[in-house]
Amino acid sequence: MIPDDAELAAHLADVAVPALLAVCAHLGTPEQRARVLAGAVRPAGSMLNEYQGFLDPDALAAGRALGLEVIGGWRDRGEPAPDSLSADELVALMGLVVGAEVGPEYVPLMLSELALDRDAAPAPDAPVEPVPGAGDLPVVVIGAGMSGLLAAVRLQRAGHPFVVLEKNPGVGGTWHDNTYPGARVDVGSHFYCYSFEPSHHWTEYFARQPELRTYFEQVVARYDLGPQLRLGVEVTGATWDDDAGTWIVHVRDGEGDHDVVGRALISAVGLLHAPLLPEVPNDFAGPQWHTARWRHDVDLTGKRVVMVGAGATGFQVAPEIADDVAHLTVVQRSAQWMFPNPGYRDAVPPGALWALRHLPFYDRWFRFLIFFPSCDTGLAAARVDPDWPGQERAVSEVNELVRQMFTEWIVSQVGDDPDLVAQVVPTYPPTGKRTLQDDGSWLRTLTRPDVTLVRAGVSHLTATGVVDSAGVEHPCDVVVWATGFRANEPLLPLAITGRDGVDLRASWGSRPRAHLGITVPGFPNLFLLYGPGTNLASGGSIIFASECEMEYVMGCLRLLGEGRRSLEPTTAAYDDWYARCQEELALTVWASPHIEHNYYRGEEGRVHVLNPFRLVDYWSWTRRPDPADLLLR
Repeated sequence: MIPDDAELAAHLADVAVPALLAVCAHLGTPEQRARVLAGAVRPAGSMLNEYQGFLDPDALAAGRALGLEVIGGWRDRGEPAPDSLSADELVALMGLVVGAEVGPEYVPLMLSELALDRDAAPAPDAPVEPVPGAGDLPVVVIGAGMSGLLAAVRLQRAGHPFVVLEKNPGVGGTWHDNTYPGARVDVGSHFYCYSFEPSHHWTEYFARQPELRTYFEQVVARYDLGPQLRLGVEVTGATWDDDAGTWIVHVRDGEGDHDVVGRALISAVGLLHAPLLPEVPNDFAGPQWHTARWRHDVDLTGKRVVMVGAGATGFQVAPEIADDVAHLTVVQRSAQWMFPNPGYRDAVPPGALWALRHLPFYDRWFRFLIFFPSCDTGLAAARVDPDWPGQERAVSEVNELVRQMFTEWIVSQVGDDPDLVAQVVPTYPPTGKRTLQDDGSWLRTLTRPDVTLVRAGVSHLTATGVVDSAGVEHPCDVVVWATGFRANEPLLPLAITGRDGVDLRASWGSRPRAHLGITVPGFPNLFLLYGPGTNLASGGSIIFASECEMEYVMGCLRLLGEGRRSLEPTTAAYDDWYARCQEELALTVWASPHIEHNYYRGEEGRVHVLNPFRLVDYWSWTRRPDPADLLLR
């Protein structure tokens, strides 16, 4: 498996040296392992999207030379099974890889993520290890996106009868719907995948939509989920039958309306699935569409296009279509903060692909290298210091430093155009809205002579154009709405009816909430994945968050399988969780009154979609349900 020295050296030229050092500790002789742990080559630190630990060229060369020595020697010894590292050695190795101390509370989480005690993901064809009682506990899952397929794999492994209902003709959720030009993930691909099903074939460090959709299709095939998957089936609602202890799920398909029954119901519809379209007078006569419903049958070549909105989606669309259109007008209410990431569109080089597929433990340590810098570090910049002056521009000293870094990055791309600088540097505190990964393509697009940036809202649409909030009309042939989703209306448009005929969305009103973002009193055996209060704005991966949630759900199902009929959170636990969330969120930049047009905030100015807690704490809280928080019948 390991090639000769010349080919091995060529491969190692492409790898992340901090992850390579960890491999050396696993594969080396005791003397070599001691050299690694003693810091023969020591990364200087870690940061989001920094794969080389801030090592200078000489240190990088020394790390690769050490890798050639250790891995070549391991090959020449016949590639024996690596020795197990002690707990102390693993902790020291974590700190070495990221160039910083890994706090003791993070060690169990990171060891769980690394999963060094298994060769790879559990084989899909391995015998199912049924949980007692699971066979008598059928589950209905709504949605076959990222969370729904995660639920399917976990339910299958536990031996539950289950069905996954999906309104689309294919799987992938957001990666099925969002086919707009330039669509790609803004979390590193090697962390934006299931921990039990890592992808070694990503062709880019931030994968594009077709590759992401293919990944989820491959998970369906690999785990043989097809028999439990029903595509083209729209769930219209669900009703709890208290006498029978079941959920009656109302569906509509090609054969009409009918019901599916299960003991438990898992909603995996997510937060970002219902497009948001501004309610303005609209008499436009030409083609128009939301980015989540992209019209591939309309050729934009030579067209005058107005794109309304320039958040995460418009930011990706504009550079992709600018070469084709006759003129692009971007109507944007407020500028967005951008995180410098020059490698946002980089391909994974051949040597790194080889290492991910063939070099023992490299894939797991590379994932760790991505995960740890994004795990909770962003909370420091989001935390409000009430004594910091000038809250309208920064909420703390750390937030001000972030502002300076982001501003320098933006201004460095604009040059000597003060008018454009005034348009593209935000006035609100950084990280208060979704921060975008930027490699310079956005501002290069805005400096084109055939692209116009308009800082305004939309008043109305005439038959021939878009009239902005200043009363200026922008004639066009096509209108693209890049206006996001109805994130503060989770479960839309489902009608979920719990005990005593209570409608879930009506009971929420403008304050959607759930205990741990997962369960709601009065709605027994209902579990929400990517529910209220679980979205992440300070780092991490939503797949990681969903795995935490699904671990909790499986614990609840085990309790039901022990002979209980129903399970729900106590009102006290539910209210306490909501109060704690609101207390934390009120102390963050996301709730700042100085930020307008923030989808994080609902109608009353409160934030209900975000998780304000450290990922390590949320992971700990969701390892298993606390019976004291539950009403078990």
